[in-house]
Amino acid sequence: MQAMTHATPPPLLSQTDCTALVIGSTGGIGEALLTRLSGDASFKSATGLSRSTAPAIDFSHPSSLERAANWVETQFGEINLLIIASGALTAPDGSPPEKAFSQLSGSSMEDIFRINAIGPALALKAFLPLMARRGLCRIGVLSARVGSIGDNQLGGWISYRASKAALNQIAHTAAIELSRKNKDSLCLALHPGTIETELSKPYASGRFTHSVDECAENLLNVLLSANPNQTGGFFDYAGREIVW
Repeated sequence: MQAMTHATPPPLLSQTDCTALVIGSTGGIGEALLTRLSGDASFKSATGLSRSTAPAIDFSHPSSLERAANWVETQFGEINLLIIASGALTAPDGSPPEKAFSQLSGSSMEDIFRINAIGPALALKAFLPLMARRGLCRIGVLSARVGSIGDNQLGGWISYRASKAALNQIAHTAAIELSRKNKDSLCLALHPGTIETELSKPYASGRFTHSVDECAENLLNVLLSANPNQTGGFFDYAGREIVW
């Protein structure tokens, strides 16, 4: 599989009746994605969901995802573009990424998996039935390069690495199921780079790749210019494939 070229898609698309949904829309990247989609003529509607929206979603309460899916279906019908932009690097109790196995906590690891893997899987369960059966049908799931097993040369960050590796498998499996519904569909795991967000600041050492606005544009370029035969893949913000 060849890397995708980093070309700006037409405005974003040739279609003008698309519906977009961003899960995690109040985070740094999610908010920038929703802003970019809301201002594009290709999308007749662009909606965001998070713990602070109405309806609210909470990965600890799967029923909230089902209620939100029912609301989205009532309001907008099918979804053409779904982006799951939620994620956490530190556990809710404030535990930082582990530097060694001696720092591993089972409860913190469970929390990280709930946010980074289980929650997105449950979101896919709720919203896959709403994905369009014809025309544009694309899903992007925000992963991270450290979720790559083949790229792991430094160790550490055990819970975060493992949760993102699990997320990659979830996205790949979703791509297979989605293709049975729409042969032109596409689902990608996406690495956004090191972005200027609250999540990254404590660990970036000033090595930011892009602003959140640049990140949103990059991710949408990759997701909307990819070919359906690349579905299930793992790509970075420039369209370069990442080893599993």
